Amino acid sequence: MDIFHQILKKYYGYSSFRPLQLDIIQSVYEGHDTLALMPTGGGKSITFQVPALAKGGTCLVVSPLIALMKDQVENLRKKGINAMAIHSGLTRREIDIALDNVAYGSVKFLYLSPERLGTELFLERIQKMTISMIAVDESHCISQWGYDFRPSYLEISKLREHLPDVPILAVTATATPEVADDICLKLNFKDEKRFQSSFERPNLAYVVRICDDKEQQLIKIANSVKGSGVVYVRNRNKTKEIATILAKAGISADFYHAGLSTEMRNLKQDRWIKNQTRVIVATNAFGMGIDKPEVRFVVHMDVPDCVEAYFQEAGRGGRDLKKAYAVMLFSQADEQQARDRLEKSFPPIDELRRVYQALYSFYNIPYGGGKGQVYDFNLMEFCTHYRMSTLAVYNATQLLKSEGYLEVTDELDNPSRAMFTVSREDLYKVQVSRKELDAITKLLLRTYTGLFGSYANIDEGYLAKISGVNVQVVYELLKQLTKAGVISYIPRKKTPLIIFTEERLDDRNIRFSPENYRLRKERYQQRLNAMLDYCNARQCRNQQLLAYFGEKSDKPCGVCDVCLEKTELDLTHHEQASIKRDILKAIGENGALPNIITETVKFPPEKVATVLSWMIDSGMVEVVGEKVVSRIS
Repeated sequence: MDIFHQILKKYYGYSSFRPLQLDIIQSVYEGHDTLALMPTGGGKSITFQVPALAKGGTCLVVSPLIALMKDQVENLRKKGINAMAIHSGLTRREIDIALDNVAYGSVKFLYLSPERLGTELFLERIQKMTISMIAVDESHCISQWGYDFRPSYLEISKLREHLPDVPILAVTATATPEVADDICLKLNFKDEKRFQSSFERPNLAYVVRICDDKEQQLIKIANSVKGSGVVYVRNRNKTKEIATILAKAGISADFYHAGLSTEMRNLKQDRWIKNQTRVIVATNAFGMGIDKPEVRFVVHMDVPDCVEAYFQEAGRGGRDLKKAYAVMLFSQADEQQARDRLEKSFPPIDELRRVYQALYSFYNIPYGGGKGQVYDFNLMEFCTHYRMSTLAVYNATQLLKSEGYLEVTDELDNPSRAMFTVSREDLYKVQVSRKELDAITKLLLRTYTGLFGSYANIDEGYLAKISGVNVQVVYELLKQLTKAGVISYIPRKKTPLIIFTEERLDDRNIRFSPENYRLRKERYQQRLNAMLDYCNARQCRNQQLLAYFGEKSDKPCGVCDVCLEKTELDLTHHEQASIKRDILKAIGENGALPNIITETVKFPPEKVATVLSWMIDSGMVEVVGEKVVSRIS
């Protein structure tokens, strides 16, 4: 057994790799810059974790989603692998300690949010690190042609100056050919290798249901398809509303969105994974990093803004390779609502300037200041203060992000953290001299490990429970320890963050390129049009999706709603297309006798005769003498 299979068996419990995984692993292990295009559920994390474990040093992993970074770090630690995450939700002291641990310790994986890459602190410390490889997750974010462009991803290429010989593995599940080329260009790939799994999911039946009463259609789907499901909606209020409707219909359902506490989200997610809840109704905050293979149906109640987002979410169904359904519930009103969203997503440039200046003023940042600073960002509080629409401000911040002026994270639920700031010897002196702090000190030492080397997550509620006191008492004692200089204590905080990536400019120097604005709006419209075309077209759904991602398929899937729809010949579209294709193949260049055609085409003779007759009537083929010949050049 080679080293890669040994690692796979030891840490992941598998004896063999999925298609292309081993090729990708060997490529980056041998030092090639590598692009891996793999569909959702294709096992992308294994392609960088396995070669990194086989190499010495630390693997840098750049990821845009802090929640996903935290999940992956936690999963690696459960496997006994030392991993850390650095993002803007941490204090400078925490980041400083984490970077020291990477430079002087044995951290195997360092997860980084992209805005941390260009900081002086990181660039200074990277010189002391032994970096084995760089993994870029969700690498489509580096392309301005992609659906989720993040200017901070452009900082990754600057790592080349500091790590010229370190190979990069870029992975993504949603890249068109244009975006794939742009990823390699923006990351300055040298010795490029490119691997692409087929985006085809033969076990997944794509369906679009035209309906006005979506709730009743959803109930019908849930009652018809056995097993667990995911229902995606656009806003948080709707998650609870739809879950309640399902529950009233006798279907086990719950709701999920990013506004819930971490404990509640974990509880709901865990119940669904264990099949204690059958259907989860969620915003797009749900699903990233969750591996539940036996999802039998994924339903979209609203139209996503682009094919990439839809494909990724729909792809969470049927990862066990058994039959599953991806259903879009669509009404004509959806099309107009989607086009209205397009206009609202691009507020006028003057509005962008107003929001830009208001954001800096809100945090009392002077002109020329603010670069690299991080603040809690309460959208409602900001909008109330300036009497602005929440939707208008949200859309403005997204455009300001795309122009590289700032980053706004998803809502973070950072647990409380603590670390001893004195040596063990000095701690003993404090315990002797400050008897009132002795009990809480011993409680921390008994409950958590590693408090002297780095920050550890702590739970005040749990500490209160095991010590038999009120949680407020624990808070006060931790504050006293902090005041005494014994620990550094960071209370729990739940909020999105805003990161100012550039210094504040006055109105004369702010550059919002009208050309960039126009191009971004056009690309958004193109992606939205492709999504609406998917909903409206009467072509094999699978072929439509594959064509969007640059993959050609001559054969209809045979399982989508279009393929199963009956034609005027009383055949399904799939049957008619397959028989037609096989008849033309049997005829070839020289023509064929009717009985030879019937014997060659592996369908019932009466169906072959029906399609052959239709092809003659349609002028596709003609009878010349005794033979049937093709008229299609």
